[in-house]
Amino acid sequence: MKLPSERGPASAALIDALRRPPHDLPDAPATRIGDDEDLQLVLYVCYELHYRGFDEVDDRWEWQPSVLRLRAAAEERFEAALRSRVAAHPPVPADAVPRALAALVAADDGPPLAAFLQRHATLEQFREFVVHRSVYHLKEADPHTWGIPRLGGRAKAALVEIQADEYGGGRADRMHAELFRTLMAGLGLDPTYGAHVDAVPAVTLATGNVISMFGLNRRLRGALLGHLAAFEMTSSLPNRRYGNGLRRLGAAPATTRFFDEHVEADAVHEQIAAVDLCGSFVAAEPDQAAEVLFGAGCALALDGAAAAHLLDRWRSAPLRAEAA
Repeated sequence: MKLPSERGPASAALIDALRRPPHDLPDAPATRIGDDEDLQLVLYVCYELHYRGFDEVDDRWEWQPSVLRLRAAAEERFEAALRSRVAAHPPVPADAVPRALAALVAADDGPPLAAFLQRHATLEQFREFVVHRSVYHLKEADPHTWGIPRLGGRAKAALVEIQADEYGGGRADRMHAELFRTLMAGLGLDPTYGAHVDAVPAVTLATGNVISMFGLNRRLRGALLGHLAAFEMTSSLPNRRYGNGLRRLGAAPATTRFFDEHVEADAVHEQIAAVDLCGSFVAAEPDQAAEVLFGAGCALALDGAAAAHLLDRWRSAPLRAEAA
């Protein structure tokens, strides 16, 4: 994986430093993070050091203290923005957590991206959608897996059950990330991990960065589980629509398999995530109830923003063409 192109002062300083042997970054980049594009790219690069790294970057950068300070400054800004955007929820008892999560999902009025892709999208629009999703789906499940060592008992077992399915039950060809690679190849897209980071905006990077932030910070473990629950509870119907949209465009079964797999798997995961995972977790740690709901709210808000970005682009495309 190659380092992405810079998007502002902090990402430029970080990327430049990572091309050299590990050394202390100046404190300045942490205090001059630019706009949201700069912020989200800083987070993305810092987080990728904990995943597969970069071809030209020394692995010792992963735990370099000044990089961690920069990441902490970026996370503080990102988390503050999320907490101001996502309404705080009062704590609820453990047996009420599944109902509270279901209520959040039911109240969500996100943009109708799945319906558009099913009924109206062109092949090029579908390809653009898949490019945006690739930033997360080529490492699908990995960010949520950070939660496994942070849990115990029934909640841990529930998370392992969900993640085992995500990783194909031990079969490499059935791993969801591998199915997504097949989808990309079927659409004529480069399926290389990280190949499309430069093509997507901050609003897309944020949808993956939020999971990494939750997963890599133990204090945010409740938010991580709530995010996963919302993710699973809002997956089956959209994926059915995505698959049908590709079939409308003449895609082969191997190309639609990623979406078709999620229709069935996530219908099962929905109940496991809400009841066995989040409910059991809050039963063991009652003070985490509000954080579970916060994480779910973040998932809905950020996915909605990313969907709105794509729909706005596509709806304004005729206007841009006329202007040109």
